[in-house]
Amino acid sequence: MRAVMMEAFGAPETAMVKDLPSPVPGPGQVAIRTRAAGVNYPDLLVVEGRYQHKPPLPFVPGKELAGEITAVGAGVTAWKPGDRVMAQMEYGAFAEEVVAGVDQCFAIPDAMAFGDAAAMGLVYQTAWFALLDRGGFVPGERVLVMGATGGVGMAAIQLVKALGGTALAGVSTMSKADAARQAGADHIIDLSVENLRDGLRDQVHAVTDGQGADVCIDPLGGDPFDAAMRALAWCGRMVVVGFAAGRIPVIKANYLLVKNIAVSGLQWSDYRDRTPERMAEAQAEIFRLHAEGKLSANVMATYPLERMAEAMAVISDRKVVGKVVLEM
Repeated sequence: MRAVMMEAFGAPETAMVKDLPSPVPGPGQVAIRTRAAGVNYPDLLVVEGRYQHKPPLPFVPGKELAGEITAVGAGVTAWKPGDRVMAQMEYGAFAEEVVAGVDQCFAIPDAMAFGDAAAMGLVYQTAWFALLDRGGFVPGERVLVMGATGGVGMAAIQLVKALGGTALAGVSTMSKADAARQAGADHIIDLSVENLRDGLRDQVHAVTDGQGADVCIDPLGGDPFDAAMRALAWCGRMVVVGFAAGRIPVIKANYLLVKNIAVSGLQWSDYRDRTPERMAEAQAEIFRLHAEGKLSANVMATYPLERMAEAMAVISDRKVVGKVVLEM
């Protein structure tokens, strides 16, 4: 079987597609024939050696896939060959055949395409736990979503609307405003304004009757994070998801005190590894909302396995709107 292989950390262009032996599932594992794999910003960080968890070299990158189970290991009773599943893992998804633990697999609805299923794991789970678990969202609240046209951003906007909130979409350029509106955004917040520190707050106050955002989901960090902190409402909650803007911000504790603000972080993989039952519940709800027509996969483009570097370039160049998927 073919797989993308990184012999050393570096640019995605250094990856090679190699023929490898088919993996054999061990106890508590299943073998999956991959049909599609989602490409995410953390995959880029892993490949370049900038992620917090570095896999041992050489390695196959990729954190999520969708396909069909071909074999099960000893003791596995929850799955059988032929079952359609989406799987989440630390790395290894960019391969035609993969082995995964039973707790890493989620049943795909019969009517869902493999490409859509592969796109509705990591980003939707990240948005789900950021919004509901770390952000404490309740229906009726106003949520500012930074990086609104990325994978996590578009997932968060759709979830806010599906769960009864008001979505404010922070976009890096107004050329992305239509995509955010199509995802369901109620209001567009322009992050390219000249005076972002005051301009972001002014825009948020203008559409919230001067109250500010109850929750902010931020995968950017840097200057956008600093400005978004000033746009939070009293008792607002900031959820740190990542630092795509480059700079890890420093928080002034006195500002938290003055407005009773809470700031929390979200590490998606901890939910996968520590509380797989909660992740299974979240994924089942995500698929249910998709079946009801309230969520969509937001697949922008698909690439064959050997063009993984091109798929990652779309992400690194910030040209992605939604998700990019590899098809086997």
